[in-house]
Amino acid sequence: MTRLAIVSAMHEELAAVLALMAGAQQHRVAGREFAVGKLHGHEVVVVLSRIGKVAAATTATVLLERFGISQMLFTGVAGGLAAQARVGDVVVATEFLQHDMDAAPLFPTYEVPLYGLSHFKTDAALTAELELAAETVLQRGLLDASTLHAFGMQQAQTHQAQTHRGLILSGDRFVSTRAESQRLQQALPEALAVEMEGAAVAQVCHDFGVPFAALRTISDRADDDAHADFLKFVERVASRYSAAILAQFFTHRAR
Repeated sequence: MTRLAIVSAMHEELAAVLALMAGAQQHRVAGREFAVGKLHGHEVVVVLSRIGKVAAATTATVLLERFGISQMLFTGVAGGLAAQARVGDVVVATEFLQHDMDAAPLFPTYEVPLYGLSHFKTDAALTAELELAAETVLQRGLLDASTLHAFGMQQAQTHQAQTHRGLILSGDRFVSTRAESQRLQQALPEALAVEMEGAAVAQVCHDFGVPFAALRTISDRADDDAHADFLKFVERVASRYSAAILAQFFTHRAR
């Protein structure tokens, strides 16, 4: 039996999905509520990891050890780094890197000690499924610029939401200044977005040999306005993105 985990860091990112899990069995482990049931006819475990790499790694490990997860998805929001990653766009991760990992001079900067790796790749097939779902949702205009504008995201009103794929950075720091954002862009110019959990989950899934995929909706530009944009976006828009894209993901999978 294929049992898929769906993980987000914050309740607001997954509220619409959790609302569809009526009747799910609730299991409390390590201070987290794991909802076990069916979503669009598929066996799932849905959980909020909490914020940060350690919290995310704990959650992923419990999912794999306690609930027999065979595939894992992470959905949520991120700050845009690359110029093309604009508010309202969706970034599907092909790999993750911890931008705050630095054991130099013992190991190269960003390399996780004793792994010989700095970049942890997502599963190609699962990532392709997630990307197709995101593209379908955005192309149908369900969550287009006018929708974002209606939810108060003024800067998105002239921008048609796009899907991107590539590197996402993770670190135990909310990037919220233009100076820090520019520093990350200069050091890692291929990075599309920055958040606080994905690289940890990718590393755990690498250790267990379990397919992992993730998408992040750009909530802010990781600059001096990030704190205001982030809170507004998470509250008004993020959960709708997660629910719509996951619904399409399962629709494609059922064919």
